[in-house]
Order: sequence, then structure tokens, then C-alpha cells
Amino acid sequence: MFSALLWLMASCSTKPKEDVVSIHTPYGIVEVKLYDKTPKHHENFLKLVESRFYDSTLFHRVIKGFMIQAGDPVSKKAKPGQLLGDGDTTYTIPAEFIDEYINKRGALAAARESDDVNPKKASSACQFYIVQGHKFTDAGLDSAEAKRERYTKSFMLIDILKKKKDSLELKKFRMFIEKHDIPNIYLMLEKYHDSVDTRYAKTKPWKLTAKQREIYKTLGGAPHLDGAYTVFGEVISGMDIVDKIASQPCDTNDRPMKDIRLWMKVKTKK
Repeated sequence: MFSALLWLMASCSTKPKEDVVSIHTPYGIVEVKLYDKTPKHHENFLKLVESRFYDSTLFHRVIKGFMIQAGDPVSKKAKPGQLLGDGDTTYTIPAEFIDEYINKRGALAAARESDDVNPKKASSACQFYIVQGHKFTDAGLDSAEAKRERYTKSFMLIDILKKKKDSLELKKFRMFIEKHDIPNIYLMLEKYHDSVDTRYAKTKPWKLTAKQREIYKTLGGAPHLDGAYTVFGEVISGMDIVDKIASQPCDTNDRPMKDIRLWMKVKTKK
């Protein structure tokens, strides 16, 4: 009985502490672990991997120094040069923001629709990205905080203009956003300063902690995405493969000129 008990204890201790998925690409294998504190994203990702949902999909959006994105089911049969990124499942996943899970280099996170049509920041059930990112200075992180504030206030202003039914102002402001016309975006935000800032003051403004700043200065990442996109895992091996994918030539829509297909399997499971 005693020896049997020891065997049982030993077998329990060898169980994996986390679920790990391997992403196979033409350049090599990227392994990611899935976080336990984001159970909805964790379970959904495992379900899709086990059902072979991702097999033969493409890394359809690649921006060097930022991230690589995949998971669009339409990409399986996409023609060369076809614009991708709108394919999805029939459902979304509620946001699961955990302060300690940030968009550091190697973070695995869910893509989603913009705040304009998705104010609750629900995640795409299938599209995901892996952060390549870059290292920041303190000045760069200050700029990232300002960018995030501008982004948040911009969508607040869109909502305000919608409720005012001011279609002309709404159209003009959206055009500024589409063209990344920062000076005019700030002019519009200043024009509606009282309404926007009253609403913004009721939120919890996003600020990086000292620990997060240190991570972004030493390891790198994409800090302006924190608290806006759900991070549900991270790369544990194969960041050199992520870098290779991120360095591939792309068209004007950030789609790699040469298709980068992937397939996945669950490497270890609890």
C-alpha cells in the first residue's frame, strides 16, 4: 500500500503545471504557455487547437517591431494579395484583463474589433497576435501613455458625437483618425474638452507601474495595448522564429508577400 501511494504521489508531481501549445511554421516551432487567470480565453484557445481550427491558416498581418497576427479562418483559402483580417467565428470572448499580464515581448493576446463597435473590448474568438515589440526609454513610455489616453478619449468623443447625432462632426473626426492626423485629433478633443474629460475622469486612467516600465525598458513590447487587449499566454520558446516571421517582406496591408502557414497541437495539458 505504501509503495503504491508513493507511486501515485510521484505520478501526480510529474503532471504539467500549465497547458502548452506548439505553433508550427515554415521557419520553426513557437511554443506558448496559456495563463490560468484568463480561463475563458485559455479554454477557447485549447478547444480550437484540438479541433484543428488553426491548421493551414496564415500569419496574415505582420508588422516588424510590433507583432505578428494569425487566426483568420478565411486565410486558409485566400488568394495572393487578398485583404485578410475580417474572418472570425460566430461568437466573441469577454475581456479578461489581468494587471500582471502585459504586452511584453512574447505575449500571446487576442485580437478584437475596435472600441467604436466593441466598447466592452470583447475578444475575437480565433484571431490572436504575438508581440515582437521593441525596447522603450522612459520618454517613449511617457509617449505610449499619452497615445493610450488619446486613443481612449477619441472613442469617447465618437460615442458623444453619435449620441448628439452630429453626423458631420463624426464623419470629420473619423477621417482624422483614419489618416492618423494627430494635430486635428487633438484640436477636436480640445473642442469637446468638457464633455470628453468629464467622462474620462470617471474611468481609471491607464498608467504603467514602475515594474512594468522596467520590463518594457529591458525586454520590450507594445505597452499601449495594455488593458485594451486580453493577454492570455506567452512564448516560452521560439522567439527567434517570431523575429524571423516579423522580418518577412509585406504588402501595403501588412500581409507577408510569401504565405506563412501554421498548424498547432497541444504539447502538454493538465
